[in-house]
Amino acid sequence: MRRDLGISPGTSVPPQATRVARPGWRDPRLWIGVLLVAGSVVLGARLMAAADDTVAVWAVESERGSGTPLTGDDLVVERVRFAAGDSVERYFAADEPVPDGLVLTRGVGAGELLARSAVGEATEDPMLQVPLAVDPQRVPPDVGTGSVVDVWVADGAGAADREPGAADEAPDGPALSRVTVVAAPAFDDTFAVSGTRQIVVAVAEEGAADFERLLGSLHDPVIRILKRS
Repeated sequence: MRRDLGISPGTSVPPQATRVARPGWRDPRLWIGVLLVAGSVVLGARLMAAADDTVAVWAVESERGSGTPLTGDDLVVERVRFAAGDSVERYFAADEPVPDGLVLTRGVGAGELLARSAVGEATEDPMLQVPLAVDPQRVPPDVGTGSVVDVWVADGAGAADREPGAADEAPDGPALSRVTVVAAPAFDDTFAVSGTRQIVVAVAEEGAADFERLLGSLHDPVIRILKRS
């Protein structure tokens, strides 16, 4: 006798569900997954180790000229990787402050690593503050304390008024190169007195003497200041 299963004639019977078996420890797919995870861990560890090869050293935050005293406010920390291990000894490590009383013996650019060869004791090369009286039209308005500038000098006298040989005294290049402005009073503070803007720059003693001799050799020295960006 045929038992009625409650299925209408013509209706297909759905297949029976099969339970998915969990992979055993002998399943190669399991070992492939383990190898992939282990490889990722090893790769990540090597990348982290490579990142630890960098060394923290001091760098100059903005451009500074020769003779500029160095303070902590002028420096920032940069992490760099040196190809040669002994190269780090040429710079100041950031794990300790830079010694007091140091001045730059040459100009440095913004972000440049602070090399030991670029600084010296303040007493090694005495710096003089040289005041410059400049026509406001011959100095950029944004020149201020800390700016690095070139100072150009020309003879403003006419050919008939120049003393013999004076026309040949003005240098072809800047009279002072990459010097630092140590004081720059506001235009209104100096214009009412002299009609010019005063700019004070730090110059090595020998360079200051040469600059004064140059000004004395010109009948009508005209100073122009160019700011280095």
